[in-house]
Amino acid sequence: MERMIIFCMLFFCSSMALTAAPHRTAKYRQIYKTITRLEDIVKNQDVELLHTPENLVDGCLSTAVTCFQKGILKLEPKNSEVNSRFNKKIRVLKSFTYRDGGKQCEPACESYEKKSPKEFLKSFAKLINKVIRVDSSWGLFDI
Repeated sequence: MERMIIFCMLFFCSSMALTAAPHRTAKYRQIYKTITRLEDIVKNQDVELLHTPENLVDGCLSTAVTCFQKGILKLEPKNSEVNSRFNKKIRVLKSFTYRDGGKQCEPACESYEKKSPKEFLKSFAKLINKVIRVDSSWGLFDI
């Protein structure tokens, strides 16, 4: 009887672990889609250039996500017609959280090169792609 209980508990725990990773990956893919859709409705001319993290090391991805989230607050909609869609997408991206072991890495956000909003979003999309690849292989991340 004890073996049966242990087997059932082991089976249950392993099945939960296997379903968690695809769920996170689906959420990361949704974040990626949100970023790519935002590229079409963001104002790209006569705006402030944004510090854009690039060439990131796996252990420092959470620091880069934080930098991108700070930059997102400075984005503006292309025009008033897209304002409500823009605001919804910004809310989704602001609520995105990411952990990769809690390691804070240098350099600070301000040390990265400044780029246009569309280039900023393309780099953010690249980062999320990297997160998806790492999450699929390790299962270490949470949203």
